Amino acid sequence: MSRKIAEVRPIHARVGDRNQLLLKITLEDGTYGWGESGLTGRDLAVQGMLEHYAPSLIGRDPFAIGRIWQELYRSQYNEGGNVIGSALAAIDIALHDIKGKCLGVPVYELLGGQQRHSVPGFASTAREPDEVMIDEAKLLVEKGWNCFRLSPAQHYTKDIYDARASIAETAKWMTRAREELGPAPMIGLDYHHRLSVAEAAMFCQMMPPGTLDFLEEPIRNQTPEAYAALRAQTPVNFAIGEEFANKWQALPYVERDLAQFIRIDICVVGGLSEAMKIAGWCEAHYVDIMPHNPLGPICTAASVHFGAAISNFAYLECRDTPVEACGFDVPEVFVEQVRLDGAGYPVPDRPGLGVEVDESKLLPPTPVAEVGRPRLRRPDGAVANW
Repeated sequence: MSRKIAEVRPIHARVGDRNQLLLKITLEDGTYGWGESGLTGRDLAVQGMLEHYAPSLIGRDPFAIGRIWQELYRSQYNEGGNVIGSALAAIDIALHDIKGKCLGVPVYELLGGQQRHSVPGFASTAREPDEVMIDEAKLLVEKGWNCFRLSPAQHYTKDIYDARASIAETAKWMTRAREELGPAPMIGLDYHHRLSVAEAAMFCQMMPPGTLDFLEEPIRNQTPEAYAALRAQTPVNFAIGEEFANKWQALPYVERDLAQFIRIDICVVGGLSEAMKIAGWCEAHYVDIMPHNPLGPICTAASVHFGAAISNFAYLECRDTPVEACGFDVPEVFVEQVRLDGAGYPVPDRPGLGVEVDESKLLPPTPVAEVGRPRLRRPDGAVANW
């Protein structure tokens, strides 16, 4: 049977309360697959990369997923980066969706088969630290969640971010949360790479041992030596990697044992093909995978199939829980999707990813000029990380 790619179409659209960059790859016989890019807020850059790649995909056999990945990545002088990683991810996920549909099997069967019947999730409280945050965490425990992420004190007004004030306030509430919740739940905190090494170390040292089970992205990850310096000052587990664009960026963190949870984003790190390679390295170092998942149902579905197929899986980030509703999963658009059941995702058995999109319900994207994140500054006026 002849299988050839006939169309590669990026779709930049408004879904819920923000833009998403989807990808639809269609074969000559009409079979299609869906992918998604994870570089939110830089969608037009990835769309340009997908349009650059599209002509070289037309007429290709969609089953040659590994070969296509290597050709697209290596057939240029300047390799790597989040734009290329996110474009490759969208293509790779869509090709896995197509291959699963053509063979009549779920995507996890293409990754080695099913290792678990359910993919556990972790939730996030939706507010800054206070009594209500602790009440939300207690509600999660009551509803069967044994892993969740609390929120730091933002301490920014008119985009002024005071790191020292934030860590002092946050350490107080994290200590209080552990006292009230007890030792059973796994408690994490995401600092969204807003701290320096010194600030992150001071924060960890403000709390009794055992307060946090993991600290997510306390500093930027471009310099492994910085994480090594931070590791020497605290025993708190690190959960990092959502910015990794490929296996080479993950390499020093895995091989130098700088992180205890790797938070790769399937839609940034080059897709399922690259994620499986990173998972294998992590398994050899007894490091668990805890994927970043702040996007839409395509990313969620790909992450669930990935989680079903690897042994060293911890938890998948969930953004539609009893205490948070980000609105990324719009059911009118994603008419079929992988849905939460309690505190985890049942592993789907439909061919491909198990996601269907009603394209007629997609809205035009919000103009890029209106899509923004806080542009934070320190109290002295210097630029801070978002």
